[in-house]
Amino acid sequence: MIPFFPKLTDREVLAARGPKALVDPWRPIASFVEPERQADGRVVDVATIFLANRECSFRCVYCDLWRHTLDEPTPRGAVPKQIDIALDEICPREGVWSLFPSGPSLLDQQHSAAGRSEKDSRPRPAPSVVKLYNSGNFFDASAIPPDDWPAIADRVRQFERVIVENHPLLIDDRCLRFRELLNLPREGVGSLFSSGPTSLERQCDEEGRSEKDSRPRDVHLEVAMGLETVHPDVLARMNKRMTLGDFERAARFLVEHDIAVRAFVLLRPPFLSEAEGVDWALRSITFAFDCGVTCVSVIPTRAGNGTMERLQAEGRFSPPNLASLEDVLATGIEMQRGRVFADTWDAARFAACTTCAAERVERLRQMNLSQTIRSPVVCPGCQPSPHSAVMINRS
Repeated sequence: MIPFFPKLTDREVLAARGPKALVDPWRPIASFVEPERQADGRVVDVATIFLANRECSFRCVYCDLWRHTLDEPTPRGAVPKQIDIALDEICPREGVWSLFPSGPSLLDQQHSAAGRSEKDSRPRPAPSVVKLYNSGNFFDASAIPPDDWPAIADRVRQFERVIVENHPLLIDDRCLRFRELLNLPREGVGSLFSSGPTSLERQCDEEGRSEKDSRPRDVHLEVAMGLETVHPDVLARMNKRMTLGDFERAARFLVEHDIAVRAFVLLRPPFLSEAEGVDWALRSITFAFDCGVTCVSVIPTRAGNGTMERLQAEGRFSPPNLASLEDVLATGIEMQRGRVFADTWDAARFAACTTCAAERVERLRQMNLSQTIRSPVVCPGCQPSPHSAVMINRS
């Protein structure tokens, strides 16, 4: 265990920050489409929209999402407009989705490998799931104005599942009210759109849905919450102002009301050694499943917000190794208690060997999609994770 130091206050966390990016409240921060395995085993395209809104009121030590947030409450009408823009851009173009910033997804590549040209003009099915991520809390009224909920629900009601993120302390009947809005019958496609239906709505119509179809749809709501770690001392120093009891209460409330829960777990937060980071990540995954969570995303802890650099300089934090992420994902999948995903964004930076880093990250992506353990990458410059090799021998 790396020695602790006194808990950081909000003031200290804020003082360590650099400048924020300039954010337009009327445009989304980013949006993209990527494949994700569902609980029923399907791999579907998921539209993810990063909304611009007021900064989260919780000053977590490890968080850098504040960089692209507003200082003032989000203007009424801004979030529906952001969703309009994102959904208008998420449309088929020459066989691939137009919002990929770095080329086609793995699913696109698989389609092409199966004989489908990227220049094929035939449209792919519209995404089945949408994530409305907002660098904070969906049910914080200063971030997402409740007056905008009906307009938001109208825009995402075409999806079979809507995923939002929220702090456990803000889980209550507001979640139920928003789910009710999602499942109201539509009076017509685009009824609340100021500029008409989106291209995604139009594609849904072309696939056989009438604009006058007022039948209610069963839209599933899912809430993503940050568990981070079940290490009691480390969690208390994350300035998250949450206990494990708070998380369990929130998760059980959602499960009791048929709202799915996914959890974010940090791999090697501050104050833990590499081995402890792996151990406590696995304990955290187990706790999440015990609480009724159906999906866990494991996120390597990164520097980049000022506070983490301070802890790193003091020897109280080091980023995890890619091998540790491989081990945690493999063991989590082996639990067979729910889906376990590894966050692969910029994951190659955690590799000790640059020769095999890209191939190992691709292996993680394949494991995310298949929820099976793939053969470890064999690199002449390094050795595969011992745990991963053991897992293969046991599969």
